Amino acid sequence: MEINYRFDEIPPIEKVIELYDNCGLPRPTKDKQRMQKIFDSSNFIISAWDNEKLVGICRSLTDWGWCTYLADLAVHADYQKHKIGKNLIDLTREKVEEETMILLLSVPTAFEYYPKVGFDKENRAFSIPRKKGI
Repeated sequence: MEINYRFDEIPPIEKVIELYDNCGLPRPTKDKQRMQKIFDSSNFIISAWDNEKLVGICRSLTDWGWCTYLADLAVHADYQKHKIGKNLIDLTREKVEEETMILLLSVPTAFEYYPKVGFDKENRAFSIPRKKGI
């Protein structure tokens, strides 16, 4: 299996929705317009491809100098445990360089994953929940 990584290109939103639904990432995949808006507003995207099949994606928002919010990390269920997620994180770290911190909000099912790939658990985050659900 040869995985190719593409930078700063928004994959067709139908492929993104299919990937998110496959791996169970809780996003508003029933609302295609909202999903497109989410991706159009992101300024750093890396996607992983097996030929023309989208098998992974890392979507971030960054200022390139202080912080990067890793908003989504998704890997197709059939491609998990092949280091695609780790490679997407490593490529993100490489591009945003050492002076930029990477932070994220994890889904509960990934709590054990992120420390394994270099993230420190933080206890100082705050949020205002969205009024419109998934």
